[in-house]
Amino acid sequence: MFTDETLDCVGIESLWRKSQQLTQHSRGCQTKAVSSAEAEVQTVHPSVNSSQTEPQDQLTEHLLTYLTQQEAEPPGLKDFLDRVEAMVLRELAKNAKSHAFDGYQVNWEEETQLVSCLHCLQDPSAQEKGLHVTSVSWNCTGSVVACAYGRIDDGDWSTEVSYVCTWNVDRRGLNPKQPDLVIDVGAAVMAISFHPSRPSLIAGGLYSGDVVVWDTSKSQDSLMAQTGMSAQSHREPVYQVAWVPQEKRGEFGVLSACSGGRVLLWTLDLDPGTLVLQAGYALITQQVPQSSSSHTKARGSSHVGITSLALAPWDPDTFLVGSEGGLLLRCSFSSQTPAAVPPSLDQGPGLALKAPAVFSFRPRRSPIHAVSCSPFHRNLFLSVGTDGLAHLHSLLQAGPLQSLRVADAYVFDVSWSPTRPLVFAAATGQGVVQIFDLGRTSVRPAATIGQSAGGAAATCLAFNATHTGLLAVGSMDGTLNVWHLSSDLTQQGPREMAQLERLANEVAG
Repeated sequence: MFTDETLDCVGIESLWRKSQQLTQHSRGCQTKAVSSAEAEVQTVHPSVNSSQTEPQDQLTEHLLTYLTQQEAEPPGLKDFLDRVEAMVLRELAKNAKSHAFDGYQVNWEEETQLVSCLHCLQDPSAQEKGLHVTSVSWNCTGSVVACAYGRIDDGDWSTEVSYVCTWNVDRRGLNPKQPDLVIDVGAAVMAISFHPSRPSLIAGGLYSGDVVVWDTSKSQDSLMAQTGMSAQSHREPVYQVAWVPQEKRGEFGVLSACSGGRVLLWTLDLDPGTLVLQAGYALITQQVPQSSSSHTKARGSSHVGITSLALAPWDPDTFLVGSEGGLLLRCSFSSQTPAAVPPSLDQGPGLALKAPAVFSFRPRRSPIHAVSCSPFHRNLFLSVGTDGLAHLHSLLQAGPLQSLRVADAYVFDVSWSPTRPLVFAAATGQGVVQIFDLGRTSVRPAATIGQSAGGAAATCLAFNATHTGLLAVGSMDGTLNVWHLSSDLTQQGPREMAQLERLANEVAG
């Protein structure tokens, strides 16, 4: 028989056994002991920096002290200026009346004693067709050079396509065989001229008789204006074009001269894109003044075949004309004498033509290819032609002052230096450019520039009036060379103007 105490013991034992069974079938889990450590960080070289602005009143005081020191006059300066004032004023007044440095231009370019060829420019299309460089011109900035292509020896009307090409010689990536701009022209281009103040405008004269103006800033359609075939336009090849100042300041007209004896002045009408005839002149043989030194009578053609023309820079009313018959004439824009145009040459109703010739120089026995007026003396000019001579003329005398042998063959072009009053260059048919210095006692050239190994004739040249050390020369083989001249050919000497004046006062032989 079990008592309550016995049952309690049995229950406790039963519970203990169950807990032992559960313990045998379970697994325990416990984390490892947590470890801890202490560490310290400290800089090896500690430093302390601080800044502080000065008080505002102290800054103001320093600024006032600095300004006062800057404005203070050095000791004795006022007394010195008072003493020399009268003397300085006398010298300034004296210098204002002096002409010792008239025409002198400072040359800031680096001096060089060598003449070198900087660029040999060619257009592949013109080279393939065997075209000649007929004219060359620099724009007013002096950076862009343009050349015209045509034929010097083509005596018939030509319908062959020609070109006007431009290069920017200041461009780093200049490709001498790839022009920056190529203008296709329907006829041979005989003359070009850049605008005096607008660097993108070019006037051109064509073998067909047209006068055109191109705008090189428009690469797609550069034709700006043209004359076209009309009763009053040229019917013969235009051999010269030039920009002429108009009455309104800053405006220019285009002057053109042709082998038919006409000199026409055009104005630009931008609205319809045409050149409008403003004035016209005709050189008739019977109306040419006879030179006092010549007793020959006019014969042959009734008109003067113009081959060259030059504007007088010192007199806006005067221009010079050279002809294929050897005549050299001084003409006036203000002439009111009607031109005696024969009926066979009358081009119909329109603007009345004037006879511009007012003076005839001693005629030559050969054609005159080029005329150039001196930029330093109002009366001096040069003329060259097929006789191989360069003649120095005065507007006041019929005969030449001097005649210099330039070449044994033709002389196609001549130009005065824009910086040296006594220096000029001439392009010869022998393929060289002769540069003369009239200040030398020797009559030999001061420098000779060879064009090409083949000896192709040098047909045209142009000095760069802005970058005065550059000379562009075109040749019959289609090449345009840009030369860099030596310092002695570009830098004016101290007594050149006096020597030039003595030359101008000589009596013609």
